[in-house]
Amino acid sequence: MTKRAFTFPGQGSQAVGMGKDLAAAYPEARAVFQEVDEALNQRLSAIMFEGPDDILRLTENAQPALMAVSLAVIRVLESKGIKLADHAAYVAGHSLGEYSALCAAGTFSLSDTARLLKTRGQAMQKAVPVGHGAMAALLGLDFETARAVAEEAAQGEVCDLANDNAPGQVVVSGNIAAVERAVEIAKAKGAKRALLLPVSAPFHCSLMQPAAEAMEIALAEVEMRAPVVPVVANVLAAPISDPAEIRRRLVEQVTGDVKWSESVTWLTTEAGVTHLHELGTGKVLTGLAKRINAEAIASAIGTPADIDAFVAELTA
Repeated sequence: MTKRAFTFPGQGSQAVGMGKDLAAAYPEARAVFQEVDEALNQRLSAIMFEGPDDILRLTENAQPALMAVSLAVIRVLESKGIKLADHAAYVAGHSLGEYSALCAAGTFSLSDTARLLKTRGQAMQKAVPVGHGAMAALLGLDFETARAVAEEAAQGEVCDLANDNAPGQVVVSGNIAAVERAVEIAKAKGAKRALLLPVSAPFHCSLMQPAAEAMEIALAEVEMRAPVVPVVANVLAAPISDPAEIRRRLVEQVTGDVKWSESVTWLTTEAGVTHLHELGTGKVLTGLAKRINAEAIASAIGTPADIDAFVAELTA
């Protein structure tokens, strides 16, 4: 029996030109981009379509931009009679993608989601001065070995596990010296590769506590509804639907680790999901899904051609 989950990409999937083909093809997509622009009082869509890349990559721009493309896909599917509640048993998103998932499932309005992500991006960037924090990918180590690497590297500083993306792909985050130590320790412990990531702040570690406090204030001021389908929370790798718990877990998510491998494992084993559809820009989550569970059917839906193929599949 077919059982589907919709997933939503996180930071790193952005690229100049994102959403431009959707805007050209669909009035529903153009309406999403216009509403986000108006909510932020910013021509974010122009940055998305034309760049420059260094401005798009700024956390405060990349986060709402990625959400906007994901929601454009959702709105186009809705215009074709494909409603999320009818076709997805669960939603999940990687880091900022959790906000996209919640917006798609009706917990937040589009305008509120855009403003929340702008605030989140600004607060995360402000929490740690540029050059004081870092993140690194440790490839080829299991989760427990990566945890031991982080603990050994800390030496009184912060070196936390930030993302468990897939088997053999763990990201650590913290003070730059501690993360640099983690890279060398990981290599000594047999990592295939260990490398610093090109990010502007150390996301998902305890250094982000000021950003968590900012998001607690921002989330307290926003209207929330129960999602039409449960969201698999990053910090739990389990489904939640209660708005009060969603708010609490989103605050925890700022400093907590993204349990993506565990989330996809739960969906495809415990929950019986057979098809994972990544809605938005890029194919990062689609690639991870195939590494996490080779039996899962994973696809990316981000272009007009992808949308046509998906609608044809569902209506055949």
